[in-house]
Amino acid sequence: MLINGILRRAPPISNAVTVASLTSMGMPLASTESSGESAAMKLSAVNRCIEVLSDSMSKLPVYFLDNKTRSRADHHLHQLLSIRPNEAMTPSVRKKMLEANRLTHGNSYDWIVRDPRSGRPIELIPIPSELVRPWRDNKGHVWYDITHPTCGEPMRLHGDDVMHFKAYSHNGSKGISVLSRAAEVIASGRAAQAYDYSFYANGAQPSGVLMVDADLSGNIEVDASDGTKSTVSKKEIIRKEWEKFYAGPSNAHRTAVLDMGLKYSPISINNQDAQFIEREELSVQDIARFFGIPLYKLQSGKQSYSSNEQNAIDYVVSTLHPIVTQYSEEMTWKLLTDSEINNGLEIRLNMMAELKGDNASRGNWYKTMRETGAFCVNDIRSLEDMPDVDGGEEHYASWNYGPLSSWAELSLKRAEGGKSK
Repeated sequence: MLINGILRRAPPISNAVTVASLTSMGMPLASTESSGESAAMKLSAVNRCIEVLSDSMSKLPVYFLDNKTRSRADHHLHQLLSIRPNEAMTPSVRKKMLEANRLTHGNSYDWIVRDPRSGRPIELIPIPSELVRPWRDNKGHVWYDITHPTCGEPMRLHGDDVMHFKAYSHNGSKGISVLSRAAEVIASGRAAQAYDYSFYANGAQPSGVLMVDADLSGNIEVDASDGTKSTVSKKEIIRKEWEKFYAGPSNAHRTAVLDMGLKYSPISINNQDAQFIEREELSVQDIARFFGIPLYKLQSGKQSYSSNEQNAIDYVVSTLHPIVTQYSEEMTWKLLTDSEINNGLEIRLNMMAELKGDNASRGNWYKTMRETGAFCVNDIRSLEDMPDVDGGEEHYASWNYGPLSSWAELSLKRAEGGKSK
């Protein structure tokens, strides 16, 4: 919280004796986690999963909830969280970057730049995960050693000045990326992709055997392009000449001209190669499981409106909700003051934005919530970014749709009417 961060002084960066690095506890640095990130992102399924989750988080509106009145509250941080977190980014870009880093590195970090006099947050700057190293001092306080993203200078920030969003974690201090946990599945997918590329690069047909009625053992000297001579095997010369004219997609189905007794025998495709597409589908399913993404969002699997609708709801409840909860808890603790938290103020993300594309589901949800008295008309209009209307604050229930304020009176009258009969 804010007060704790102001009172604690940062140890000098050069003081390495008091540092209890999380790396020494068996957790790798962020820079080592990202070694396979670029390769993994070349898999369409991995890339799409990260895009789906980061896009989902980027579009969720932030609001402030007063738990005492269960109503939304105005707050000066609204400008920072919903309009402009820093000079370079919009709120959606900031949230997308944070979630993408959390997925690919296991951790994402948001630097809270505070006003030196009031201590209020004035900027929120996401820091690339590979530039941050969290550690604990001898008293158990969390610190972050950061390489400044623009000037490269080292910084040391207390935990209250860095929002830390984690993936799955063994110790609660540092997350483990999905890419690390799914390394074998991703490696298998990359191998299949390389095989696919090689298959088409070699003429989109199985390889074969070149045969010649001559002794091809030994080497011969050939002239290189720079005028020098090099020694090459006879077999290699024939292979290169064949691939030069007949290998590759541009040479597919080209008529071969063979001389000097040269013969080509293709190797027929086997059942394992014929099932290659099926193996690729299994790889996509495995990757989707690691990320918690329904297959229809990856343009894979069977497509039907009814099943996709249920999968969309399950995605919000099972995959998105736990992530949103962590973001809300971290922002509440790091951005609000002690007194605001004690008075019941929280920072929330509105997940209804994820269902805005499904009019039927959204309409049924609003109808149910209003008929049970949970929502009033203005609650629904607020979720739809519409202004309040006169009389829209009244709550109704299904008992003849009377006002909740008259519920006891209506219940007694109904009971008396039943006895009189």
